[in-house]
Amino acid sequence: MAKIKLSNNALQILEKRYLKKDKEGKVIEKPEDLFLRVANNIALADAKYLLKEEIENLQQKENKEYHELAKEKTFQNLTNKNSKIKNKIKKTEKEFYDMMARLDFLPNSPTLFNAGRKLQQLAACFVLPVEDDLDAIFKALHYAAKISKSGSGTGFNFSHLRPKNDVIASVTGFSSGPLSFMKIFDAVTEQIKLGGLRRGAHMGILRVDHPDIEEFVTIKAKEKVLENFNISVSITDRFMHAVEKNKSYPLINPRTGEEVREESANKIFEMICQTSWRTGDPGLLFIDRINNNNPTPKLGALESTDSCGEQPLLPYESANLGSINLSNMVNNGKVDFNKLGKIVHTAIHFLDNVIDMCNYPTPETKEIVGKNRKIGLGVMGFAEMLVKLKIPYNSEKAVNVAGNVMSFIRKEADKASVELAKERGVFPSWEDSIYSKESKQFKGKHLKLRNATRLTLAPTGSISIIANTSFGIEPLFALSFVRMLNDGSEQLNVDKNFEDAMKKRKLYRDELMRFIAKKGSIQQIASIPKDIRDVFAVSYDITPEYHVKIQAAFQKHVDNAVSKTVTLPNEASIEDVKITYMLAYRLGCKGISIYRFGSRDDQVLFLRGIKDNQVSLTNWLKHLR
Repeated sequence: MAKIKLSNNALQILEKRYLKKDKEGKVIEKPEDLFLRVANNIALADAKYLLKEEIENLQQKENKEYHELAKEKTFQNLTNKNSKIKNKIKKTEKEFYDMMARLDFLPNSPTLFNAGRKLQQLAACFVLPVEDDLDAIFKALHYAAKISKSGSGTGFNFSHLRPKNDVIASVTGFSSGPLSFMKIFDAVTEQIKLGGLRRGAHMGILRVDHPDIEEFVTIKAKEKVLENFNISVSITDRFMHAVEKNKSYPLINPRTGEEVREESANKIFEMICQTSWRTGDPGLLFIDRINNNNPTPKLGALESTDSCGEQPLLPYESANLGSINLSNMVNNGKVDFNKLGKIVHTAIHFLDNVIDMCNYPTPETKEIVGKNRKIGLGVMGFAEMLVKLKIPYNSEKAVNVAGNVMSFIRKEADKASVELAKERGVFPSWEDSIYSKESKQFKGKHLKLRNATRLTLAPTGSISIIANTSFGIEPLFALSFVRMLNDGSEQLNVDKNFEDAMKKRKLYRDELMRFIAKKGSIQQIASIPKDIRDVFAVSYDITPEYHVKIQAAFQKHVDNAVSKTVTLPNEASIEDVKITYMLAYRLGCKGISIYRFGSRDDQVLFLRGIKDNQVSLTNWLKHLR
């Protein structure tokens, strides 16, 4: 089996959050054991299809409901009795292990945390409905707590809740509005660390035509609240057209469906941009565009996404994600499409298996996931891929690479899902999906797929650190930065590719690297050759135009959505935010968010000299979505 080469940062995060510990908190698992545990557990799902007849007989023999989660031991026992099947599953296990051990692909964190362990909750993305009813609200809160405990994030759309001061006939009183309930969700999440591994993360959404939209947009700028929430405004085409034409639009009471008043679209858009400039929230979700790409519209509308905005889901729906390390797909200065294609097929197989091995925390989630079998294969290491190709991130060449690579992944992912459908059947709601119709999108052919969606681009914060590569499709954060250690000392960290490039030109010096850590960017350092400066641009060197162009190039070939944060320099203006948001809408993105350097307090990792002498990588990561 493949050997594992991990960075010090990867080892630290694995030991802190991922590897098994005993009751005293001592690590009792090696990284090799973790990947083997996950590979073994996920490969076992093949038994469901290889031993279909035996399992059906077992179900009938037990004469009671066959609980899917008893399957791990059942699959293992049945597999052990059949050496031919056992060897097939061992082959799959090796493929899964090698793919992870070589850091070519990693699944979402809950799969790494929980596969082969007691909890067995493997999905990262959940959406829960919040209806205008007290029982329904607290049912959603109860489910959210269970999901948070398992290591995952949840998205909520609070737009169905009646506005503040609206009538409550049953008690002859008045509503406190959606923001009051969001604060309750936030307070509960604050008390729950996700499986003891990470702090809770939610997405809170409100439609732009909700009467409480002004309070929602400005809440984070006025109060220190909703710290466990990313918030986004659900933006309609009607609103965007009103902004473009400087017109008003109606605010609608969700309880009655009646218009409350007209509001200036530009006033609200200005307010959104001002608050985003100050705090990084809210982002935008272009909800009509999201629903235009809903694969199962007969099952309902898409109203919310997961906590980072990349996975639109139906009420109670869930999806598991995983990301290919694009940095590892470069060979001798060229993209190795042969290797990439093989990884795509193995990864789709892996993610489809995760669905069968997952212990979903709610019965409603298990039911809707079973109908649609949504998965989200994505990428990380795109910026490192460009560095290895010697292509600047802020260039048309980079935009073309993004489109070409993602187009190839889309084609291969669809092929892989079709191949699985031949063996295992299409997803059960296929007849009611867009794929069962003759469509220009699929050249007039019925696309018989195993999975209603296949592709999602997640922010990949933790798994990128494990893979020692750049985050998602983001530019490099920094070429050199300082980490504060527990004893108060400082540790210099230099990007490995930048270090190699500088050493190759005999320009590497610790003093220069410390200067770059203070400076942040190398673009004004004339002693560094221009070709190096061009390739090693960092996030705030990239113009908003190219941030958005890259996102749009990926989005064109992604059936779900793309997590991307447009990083702006500290001196960026509110007008820059407006231009960025409008460009995202016009170029076909499904959502957009910004993070202006220095708009948040510092934490553990930082650059010196940007604002108040420090800028936090931790806060930048927090806003990747």
